[in-house]
Order: sequence, then structure tokens, then C-alpha cells
Amino acid sequence: MDVDQTIIILCGGLATRLRPITEKIPKSLVDVNGRPFLEYQLERLAERGLHDVVLSIGYLGEMVEEVIGDGSRFGLSVRYAYDGPKLLGTAGAIRKAQGMLTSPFFIQYGDSFLDVDYSEVARAYAEGNKRALMTVFRNEGQWDRSNVLFRDGKLVAYMKRHPTPDMNYIDYGLSMVDGTVFNQLPANEFSDLSDLFEQLSTDGQLVGHEVFNRFYEIGTVDGLDETREYLKTRRRN
Repeated sequence: MDVDQTIIILCGGLATRLRPITEKIPKSLVDVNGRPFLEYQLERLAERGLHDVVLSIGYLGEMVEEVIGDGSRFGLSVRYAYDGPKLLGTAGAIRKAQGMLTSPFFIQYGDSFLDVDYSEVARAYAEGNKRALMTVFRNEGQWDRSNVLFRDGKLVAYMKRHPTPDMNYIDYGLSMVDGTVFNQLPANEFSDLSDLFEQLSTDGQLVGHEVFNRFYEIGTVDGLDETREYLKTRRRN
């Protein structure tokens, strides 16, 4: 099923935890079984019925555009939003790219491979009738520090920086938002998506949608190794 929404993928970070691998290439182009990681993400989006993709790029971003081009070989339309001379952070980068995004739109992190039904997430966003939706996964502190209190099918609280002991869920890495939530942010200034989502949570404007297939990520060396193994198996199957 086609999903009639734009997705912005955040690919602009410095990826310091992957150095020296990322000293000369951006994280999105890190080799995974002979191919850039981003290619796996884009193929997954095409498989799931998404076609309109904006890549938010910063550090060595011109290399991403050179490798991916217009996205047509994946069956996608890919456009590029550059941070500019300074890094703007995850929310600041989206704020700058607003003119390219039709609200509501998906947000996905550039280092995550997700096995998720995007059309189901879009339906949950519409039914939730809030300004933003965060997909959540029962983590129990397994892959990173749990940061979401999700109870009886509802997101009660999200706190990335100061999570509480009763938080068993984690931000899965896919969100859907009403683009106007970024209007409150200063243009061309650094701002973090986790801070914005925490405020939306406090204001009762963040709905949670539970997913059940774990995520894979390349943000760390261990995560990269695990993702390589998973994607190797997936291609064989």
C-alpha cells in the first residue's frame, strides 16, 4: 500500500562514536555488506510504499547526494536539505527543511533500520488526534536506556535526558508530526528533537504507538556489527 506522506531522514550528524570509520565518510554511507547503509533504508521505504523522501544532511552531505542522486533507481523521489555552515541539531534541521515537507510527515533517524508498517503508523497518528506520534518499543534497558513511560496503550511521559526507573519503553526511531510544531523553534539555530518531543509529552500532545519488531542501528560499532549480520541474513531469506 502506498503511503501518501513525506518522510525526512536525519542524516546530518558527525557520528563521532563510529570514528575512525566516519572520518572521511558520513554515517549514512558506512559500508554494510558491500553497500552504503542508506541504500538499505531507501529500499525498505520503497517496499513499504513511501516514495517522497527528504534527506537532511550536514557533515560530508555532498557525498550522500553524489551516491544516492534523485532516488529514481529505488523508485523514490529524493530531495536534499542541507544544514548549512553550522550543525542545527535534529529539530533545527527539520525547522530549516520545513518548506520541503507537507504536513503531517514522518521523521526517521539516519542510523536506524526499521521493520515497521508505515501505513499503520499514519493511521495511528490520525486516530490519536495529537500534534505528534512517537513509535515506541518495549526495551527494558536492553539496547539503550529506556526513556518512555507507556502504560495501557498510552504514552504517559517521554524523557530522554532524565528517564525515570519506571520507563520500560524506548523511542523506536520513527515519528509523525504536524509540521507546525516546529514553528516555535528559532530559525537557523541548534535545537534537539528530544527536547521538542519532551515538551509535547508534557503538554499532552504526544501519542505513542507500540511496535513489536526490534530496531537495528549503526550508531555504535557493536550496533553496526549486529546490523550487518541481520541484513546479511535478511538478504539470504
